[in-house]
Amino acid sequence: MAAKRAVTPPQDGSKEVTALLDERAHPLRKDIDQVRKLILGVDPSISEAVKWNTASFRTTEFFAAVHLRSEDRVQLVFHTGAKVKQSAKSGVELDDPEGLCRWLAKDRCLVTLESVRSQRKALESLVRQWIRQVE
Repeated sequence: MAAKRAVTPPQDGSKEVTALLDERAHPLRKDIDQVRKLILGVDPSISEAVKWNTASFRTTEFFAAVHLRSEDRVQLVFHTGAKVKQSAKSGVELDDPEGLCRWLAKDRCLVTLESVRSQRKALESLVRQWIRQVE
């Protein structure tokens, strides 16, 4: 019987994310920082790192990335990680009463925030739902 491999917890990449965002001088930096804090506060298992040349969030695997090309609204791409999973066929179900999600595929959506402050609870709910379904 093969020995089980120990799972190494993800390293906190907050310093690297901050450095990347400092370098980019994004016009919505304050809003992006609010979103980072909000997402990290949803669940203690969430950490951040630079992945795909942007601020990205993970639990056991990456599940969301800040879409830095958008300069007029904060946008996040919610996904199921780099490897294809069953959800690519079956889809991910979210309760999204505020209509923040635009589906790009069955397992990937673009979340657009017009106001981080007023849409905070809706984003927290989406993050909670997403990490439950994609872990």
